[in-house]
Amino acid sequence: MGLIKAAAGAIGGMFADQWLETIQPGEMDDKTVFVRGVKTRNDKRSSNTKATDQTISNGSIIQVYDNQCMILTDGGKIVDFTTEPGAFKVDNSSSPSLFAGQFGDVLKDTFERFKFGGTPSGSQRVYYINLQEIKGIKFGTKSPISYFDNFYNAELFLRTFGSYSIKITDPLLFYGQAIPKNADRVTIEDINEQYLAEFLSALQSAINRFSMEGVRVSHVPSKSMELSKYMAEVLDDDWKKLRGMEVLSVGIQSVSYDEESQKLINVRNQGAMLSDPTIREGYVQGSIARGMEAAGSNAAGAMTGFAGIGMGMNSAGGFMSAASQSNTAQMQAQANAMQQQAQAQQANNANAWTCSCGEKNTGKFCGKCGSPKPQNETWTCSCGATNTGKFCSECGSPKPQVGPWTCSCGATNTGKFCSECGKPRQ
Repeated sequence: MGLIKAAAGAIGGMFADQWLETIQPGEMDDKTVFVRGVKTRNDKRSSNTKATDQTISNGSIIQVYDNQCMILTDGGKIVDFTTEPGAFKVDNSSSPSLFAGQFGDVLKDTFERFKFGGTPSGSQRVYYINLQEIKGIKFGTKSPISYFDNFYNAELFLRTFGSYSIKITDPLLFYGQAIPKNADRVTIEDINEQYLAEFLSALQSAINRFSMEGVRVSHVPSKSMELSKYMAEVLDDDWKKLRGMEVLSVGIQSVSYDEESQKLINVRNQGAMLSDPTIREGYVQGSIARGMEAAGSNAAGAMTGFAGIGMGMNSAGGFMSAASQSNTAQMQAQANAMQQQAQAQQANNANAWTCSCGEKNTGKFCGKCGSPKPQNETWTCSCGATNTGKFCSECGSPKPQVGPWTCSCGATNTGKFCSECGKPRQ
C-alpha cells in the first residue's frame, strides 16, 4: 500500500472521474498539532456509497497542503507518508513512496521504526501533523526560582511568566511518541502538561546559567535570544531526539521578586544612591525643611514647634553640620576630579593627530602602522601672523629658511650670518 503523486493537470480533468474519495485535513488552527483526515465522497460517480471511515479505498486522492505532514496508517502502523504539498493517489499495489521533502533521510530512517510490514488490514486512516511553528504556549513559575545576583551579592527569588513556541522537526517520531492512541484531533494544550513541567525545569537550568555568567537579574527579560538557545540545548535530548520537536523561541514577559528579595533590592539601591554626596546633602537639607514645615503646623503653636527645632538642633546640630561638611568636601573632590579629567581630555584632543593610514593617535608614533607624527609646519612671521604657506598671509614676507646653509666662502652655517666671513644668509 503506497502513494502515487497525482499530476497537477489531472486533478480537474478526466483523471478526477476515477477518484472514489478525496481526503483533506480536518479543522487545524495555530494550536492544533495533529488532526485526522476527513473524507468527501464523489457519490455521483462512485458506487462506493457504503464505505466506512475505517477504509481508504484504492484509488482515493489525499490532499496535502503546505507545512503539513500526511501520514497514511494501516492497523495503527505507518505505511506511507509525505511532507510535500499536492494531491496523492492511494495505490494498494505499490510500495511506500516516502515523499520526505525537506526532511530527507531523517524521516525515512524514522519510518523504518514505525512502518507496517504486512498487507492492508482493512483499518486505514489518514492523519495530518502541523509543521508550522506552534506559537503562544504560555508558561509561568508556580514557585520562586532561586537566582544569585553578583551585583546585589545575594540569593534572590524570582517568578517569571511568558510564552514559548515549538516546531515539530520529525513528524513520524512525534506521531509515535507524543500523540495519544486513537486520537482524532490534538492541540498543544492537550499534551502540554508533561512538557510544561519539563520546560520549567529546563528554564530553571537556563536561568541559573545566566547567574553563573554574572547577568544581573533585572537584565534577564532582555536575554530572550540567549534563553531560547540555552533551552534548546537543555531540552535537546528529551524533546528533539525522543519526541521529534524542539523549542524555537522563548519570550519572557515579566520578572517579579518575592517580598524578601524586593526588600534586599530596595536596601541595596538606597545604599547606592546615598553613596552619592550630592544626594546625601539633598537628603540632609530636605530633612531640615520637612522639620520646619512640621513645626509650622504644630498643634501647640508654631513657636512651640520652632522651640522644639531649636532644642533638636542644639543636640543634633553637630552631627548635621559634620555630615554637611563631609558631603561638601566629597562634592568638591568629585568636581575637582571631573575638572582634571576634562583638562586631560582637552590636552589629549589638542595633541591628537590622524595618521595617513587613518588611525587617530595622541603619541609621537602611530599606534597602527608606527609612522612618526608629522612635524608642525606652521611658522610665525616677524609681523606676528601665524602661517602655513611659503609667504605671510598678512604682510607677504617669505617664510624664513631654516636648517644649515652654505656661504659663498664655503662655510656651512645654521644661523643668520656666516660664522667665517660674517656675510648674511642669502
